[in-house]
Amino acid sequence: MKAPPRLQSLVEEGLIDTVVRQLMSGKEAMVYVVRCGDETRCAKIYKEADQRSFRQAVDYTENRKVKNTRQARAMAKGTRFGRQASEAAWQSAEVDALYRLADAGVRVPRPHNFCDGVLLMELVTDAHGDAAPRLNDVAFTPEDARLHHATLLREVVRMLCAGIVHGDLSEFNILLAADGPVIIDLPQAVDAAGNNHASRMLLRDVANLRNFFGRFAPDLLKIDYGHEMWDLYQRGVLCPDTVLTGQFQRKTGPVDVGGVLREIDDASAEEAARRVRMAGGAPTAQRSAR
Repeated sequence: MKAPPRLQSLVEEGLIDTVVRQLMSGKEAMVYVVRCGDETRCAKIYKEADQRSFRQAVDYTENRKVKNTRQARAMAKGTRFGRQASEAAWQSAEVDALYRLADAGVRVPRPHNFCDGVLLMELVTDAHGDAAPRLNDVAFTPEDARLHHATLLREVVRMLCAGIVHGDLSEFNILLAADGPVIIDLPQAVDAAGNNHASRMLLRDVANLRNFFGRFAPDLLKIDYGHEMWDLYQRGVLCPDTVLTGQFQRKTGPVDVGGVLREIDDASAEEAARRVRMAGGAPTAQRSAR
């Protein structure tokens, strides 16, 4: 097909040879299947901030740093240049997270290049070589649900050991590749040590996995891995091969009313976003932010 305008510069630079087809058109990005030499990859084109449904909430951007002090001042003031810098930082956050997680052995798409607001990365495929489906588009046996849940818990642990919390992990941004689940969509990823909301986001990510796979294996709904995981991380004893028990004795004390209200707000926002995604119509193939 003819290269879209946003991909034309990558074609001219020789980073892309041909555009095969559109893979997905979502609320936050458009994804194309492209050929790069002998390889088939994905080209993810980020939409402008005013065209996306996912907001750059302060909770996610807290403690994100830019090297240029002029940019930092402009971002803080909200000037036009600052908004452009914030947008660039939002996009590069996913690129940085993908490289960091891939190096840590986490099951994410291998990034190849980032140019002019376009992320080139590995195309995740199923056993037939087709674009892998989202978890939300697949039904599981209880056994497969438990297997994939355990696999993804290990990936979340690896991410946390690498200092990253996904922040929006759910069945909508995990692909089922031929060799198991692959985590995608990371522009909202947060620094586990530097973001005050990281623990809350981790607990929500883990709960989303439990609730989804619990539809197929109800016994999973009785287990709490999130609090145990975060407690081990805080104490500096979490490592990629840590075996979680699913048992955690929560400390008792005064109730954090503000925290409870934030959890309620986050749950409401997450449910609203989920409904938007489900009502948005079937994507051309998958929401593989790849």
